[in-house]
Amino acid sequence: MRKRTSIIDLIILSLLSMIALGPMLYTFVNAFSGSTSYGLFPIEWSVQGWKEVFWNRPHYLAKFWNSMGLAAAIVIGQILISCLAGYGFSKFRFRGKEAMFFLVILLMMMPYQVTLVSNYLMLDKLDLVGSRWALILPSVFSPFGVFLMRQVFDTCPDELLEAARLDGAGNLRILFHILVPRCRAGVISLGILSFIDAWNMVEQPIVYLKSEYDYPLSVFLTRMDGQNIGVLCTCGVLAAVPVVLLFLYYDQELTEGVTMTQL
Repeated sequence: MRKRTSIIDLIILSLLSMIALGPMLYTFVNAFSGSTSYGLFPIEWSVQGWKEVFWNRPHYLAKFWNSMGLAAAIVIGQILISCLAGYGFSKFRFRGKEAMFFLVILLMMMPYQVTLVSNYLMLDKLDLVGSRWALILPSVFSPFGVFLMRQVFDTCPDELLEAARLDGAGNLRILFHILVPRCRAGVISLGILSFIDAWNMVEQPIVYLKSEYDYPLSVFLTRMDGQNIGVLCTCGVLAAVPVVLLFLYYDQELTEGVTMTQL
């Protein structure tokens, strides 16, 4: 009976894996297509799409590096701000703390389309619309990062911090030399999740940026209708590579970081 249950579980998991990996496998296989028609397998095999992306038309790679630069800036800024705010919410007592954290949770639950107009008006007043700072600044101050780091830092015992204070350590030293290394998995999880969010942004660049040259690869992919299927799928593979590599390299830290928030 147990063996039969294991076989059924294996079949179900295999089917679910095929459904989940199917679009990615389809994209990779059709990156070697030389025709403009869609199919489960390429009608005409060719590496022309790879030549177009990596050699003949450098603007494809320019979009990729635009995305990498934006995502890297957002990840660094969001980790810094979220660690500082999460440390304050987790280890300090001040008036209105719970009310402020409730607002953070409320903002986190709202879709970003709700604040799109207000962010645009504020960025327009600061004369940042049309620059990449219009994408970086709102993402850096993400309420999700504050919530996540507060939950992660709550797992660190207060006695450890008190011992550090008795040794003369200040707040910044406690944060960056004790809390962050001890909660490394949570910080890495925040970095991966913020990278994925920044890497996949579409609406914000369309609204905040004026020049199509500054668009990241995620926006560029939505505007490639009618192109050679090989070129389109090659750009799709190119867009998936950083996320896949991050997950494969930090899969254990991501699992541990998510688990820390549930304690």
